[in-house]
Amino acid sequence: MLIRIKKSSDVPSSEITPEHIYRSRRDFMKTALIGAAGAVAGSMVVGEKALRAAEAQGSPLAPLPNVTKSTKYVLDTKVDTRINGYDEITNYNNYYEFSTSKQGVARLVDKFKPRPWTVKVDGLVDKPATYGIEDLIDFNHLEERVYRHRCVEGWSMVMPWSGVSLSDVLNKVKPQSKAKYVEFTTVVRPNEMPGLATGGLDWPYIEGLRMDEAMHPLTMMVVGLYGKVLPAQDGAPLRVHMPWKYGFKSGKSIVRIRLTDTQPQNTWAVANPNEYGFYANVNPNVDHPRWSQKMESRLPSLFKNRPTLMFNGYSEVASLYAGMDLKKFF
Repeated sequence: MLIRIKKSSDVPSSEITPEHIYRSRRDFMKTALIGAAGAVAGSMVVGEKALRAAEAQGSPLAPLPNVTKSTKYVLDTKVDTRINGYDEITNYNNYYEFSTSKQGVARLVDKFKPRPWTVKVDGLVDKPATYGIEDLIDFNHLEERVYRHRCVEGWSMVMPWSGVSLSDVLNKVKPQSKAKYVEFTTVVRPNEMPGLATGGLDWPYIEGLRMDEAMHPLTMMVVGLYGKVLPAQDGAPLRVHMPWKYGFKSGKSIVRIRLTDTQPQNTWAVANPNEYGFYANVNPNVDHPRWSQKMESRLPSLFKNRPTLMFNGYSEVASLYAGMDLKKFF
């Protein structure tokens, strides 16, 4: 029996705010938020309470408190020259539950309600329950990581995500030794997500990882973007991200996490198994049946003029697949 826990567009590069200016603004906003909350309650609260307090001050997407910039996962200037701007990231999205038009998603998220939010955790865990988001995510210790994101269609971005390692979340629910995979199920709300009627997939959207992939330090549970609450079009309030995999592996608006000893039937692999495999590792040597994966376009450029890097450049994950035929297990 599960226990219910009641705790709770396109902008030219010349107009993108430089990181040092963005940092100072974010620090100012965070300080202002702390001061306002202190005047009312005497101390800063975290998680949903802090977000509601910020929204009460008129901020449509509140700054996240307690976000520390990673010193390890930063812009790799040997590979990239800039982080994509906020407007670029939030106005070009793959999210079929809203629309199959990448530019159309942001215009259709107004009715979506990302709070309050709970996540059912079940399967091969010692602590199955329906958790409030604050029970799974430590909002006191969020980290901002700059990750590359590569979509299977060939476009890519560089994004500053805020969140925690997925391993931190899984360790809270105590995976059992028999657990070999983690399955993610995303939300289905027809009244709030118009694309469910036309997206052409079997809902809910399901994705999964092997346990060693899920527990890898790079794998991230994301709650924010550019130091703010995660926008709906980018998977609010909770999404997963693995920077060495194609974007369709990154489940958005997650409502269930199930640990299992069998490989999950991920949505795109079920819909079209000849084009989408379970692993979805970025691999320039394995073409999509309808196009090459050897080159990519870094948005806002639409030209495929950048070589695709193996594992999207995150070579530290190569040991996870030692001895595997990565053309067979694509």
